[in-house]
Amino acid sequence: METKALFDPMNYCNSLTTYSRRKTIPVKVGDVFIGGNHPIVVQSMTTVDTMDTLGSVEQCIRMIESGCQLIRLTAPSIKEAENLQNIKDELRKRGYNTPLVADIHFTPNAAEVAARIVEKVRINPGNYADKKKFEVIEYTDESYQEELDRIRERFLPLVNICKQNGTAMRIGTNHGSLSDRIMSRYGDTPLGMVESALEFLRICEDENYFDIVISMKSSNTQVMVQAYRLLVQKLDEGGFKPYPLHLGVTEAGDGEDGRIKSAVGIGTLLEDGLGDTVRVSLTEDPELEAPVGRELVDRYEHRTGHHQIKEIQHYPISPFEYNKRQTLEIYNFGGTNVPRVITDISSISQISEREMKNLGHHYLPELDKWKMNDQGCDYVFSGSNPIPFMLPNGMKEIQHYPIWLKSEDKINKFPALSAKEFKEEKHFHTGLNFLELNDQEVEGIIPYLEERKDVVIILKSENAHNMPALRRAFVELIEGNNQIPVVVQVNYPFADPDKIMLYAATDVGGLLVDGLGEGIMIALNHDEQYERVNILQQVKLHNSVSFGVLQAARTRMSKTEYISCPSCGRTLFDLQETTAMIRKRTDHLKGIKIGIMGCIVNGPGEMADADFGYVGSGKGKITLYKGKEVIKKSVPSERAVDELIEIIRKDGRWIEPEV
Repeated sequence: METKALFDPMNYCNSLTTYSRRKTIPVKVGDVFIGGNHPIVVQSMTTVDTMDTLGSVEQCIRMIESGCQLIRLTAPSIKEAENLQNIKDELRKRGYNTPLVADIHFTPNAAEVAARIVEKVRINPGNYADKKKFEVIEYTDESYQEELDRIRERFLPLVNICKQNGTAMRIGTNHGSLSDRIMSRYGDTPLGMVESALEFLRICEDENYFDIVISMKSSNTQVMVQAYRLLVQKLDEGGFKPYPLHLGVTEAGDGEDGRIKSAVGIGTLLEDGLGDTVRVSLTEDPELEAPVGRELVDRYEHRTGHHQIKEIQHYPISPFEYNKRQTLEIYNFGGTNVPRVITDISSISQISEREMKNLGHHYLPELDKWKMNDQGCDYVFSGSNPIPFMLPNGMKEIQHYPIWLKSEDKINKFPALSAKEFKEEKHFHTGLNFLELNDQEVEGIIPYLEERKDVVIILKSENAHNMPALRRAFVELIEGNNQIPVVVQVNYPFADPDKIMLYAATDVGGLLVDGLGEGIMIALNHDEQYERVNILQQVKLHNSVSFGVLQAARTRMSKTEYISCPSCGRTLFDLQETTAMIRKRTDHLKGIKIGIMGCIVNGPGEMADADFGYVGSGKGKITLYKGKEVIKKSVPSERAVDELIEIIRKDGRWIEPEV
């Protein structure tokens, strides 16, 4: 067997098993501190035009009252930067002292104005005194240094103004807007993202300016997680100060999809103690973002003191690149198969054909046929309540072992055994058996799994530090040279729907982005106080969230993905309305990624991660992309969705929606 590289977890977090926040220097932003021993800060960004003073003030107040502790406003030019003073004065006049952050991209002059007014400025190293034209440039070491010298000269005035005024700075790298210079040397990689920030950070440290927060944002959760981890490692290796981290997933989208995608990226890092301020980017009103961020952050308020988990001294998986754990193909689990969804209905007795619509399978009684959509679960876990009718083709039932033993059909139904049953019993399904384990049982069961090619593990943990406990169990399997596929089971008794989607996205998504897990199962609550209709609603939610987590972690694409920005004062059209309109016309397209960007700032770069793009380029004008290639410019907005569909059609990826 080939030797696996081992990774020291201390390279990017304090521990992979004990919850411990990374210690950073504290950065003062007005009356708020980011990092150090201070609580994680939740922030958001306005969507009103920054020149609309009263509109911006009213929106800021709504955001503050929803729990926002820092407010960012865009300053695309000097006039918006100057108007930040009027907004700030009006907020202070009304009794609101929440610190303000100016968002700067292409205009250093605007940053220099804003830095004298607000408590923090955000610059994007990809387009601050740098350029993005998708050009590949051959640099010598000398010519590359000349570019760095040019950037230093353009950046130094802002650094000095921030020092003089006590203004903090965020160096915020965006995956979608890496400069041509960085792309030419490092490629479209997490390393390129990190180096983009470090180039600017070195200039700051040379000037003894340290009031800095850093971010590594991407719409791809795998890239985002890898980039933050790599950043921490490079800060440590390079002798930099341990700067606070601003966590966020760019262009996460809206609704359930946006929340799940944000939680996969942000939650994965929070689990390892990374992150000092959080912004959830939703294509919704900004006052809806802070409560989601608060839900993610509050989960760690009492996380210390969890049950002890055996330490991982050397991690057998690279935290800086995606590599799926090598597994056997057993039935349709593992190997090259996509992760499977098991939906738990074990609390429901005598489920009917009609009720199966909650699992994504629709029964048509007039035709006596089944209609399945792309989010119909692969397996249903009936437990001790066997399903009383024939299931549609492709869908399989899992039963508790004693029930399966009594079943007349031991071929199309599969048993789920406890560790005790698995060790003692001799009667197994000939092709597929599910072994239910908690994380504490894994090490002891490995000897019983040798040579078995008919077993899939359903793995759960009762530890409050759930994801790391499950990760530890995967490490046990890897160290034991065991390649049995694993379905991750999670359970959140009495949690509301929002918590279920955020927690599942964190606990399962955090494993998936590291290549761990061949399926997902969200367990039902077994409580008699729930009415049947409520249980069925829970089943529907669990099924939807399961597919959403797999998609957000980039491991199974079962629906159209919308990479849509959260809107801001730069946006050139009604982003929420446009996103809803594009969704309505295209959400039947399986596995296609459509970018919907309000302006040019992140648009072209993020198009590299989308199959097709819709980007505001002027008042009432849209630029349409295929990948990062411009297909049509200055399309009137009233025709732009039709033109987008035509581009998809010409690419051979359009299918007509069912009536």
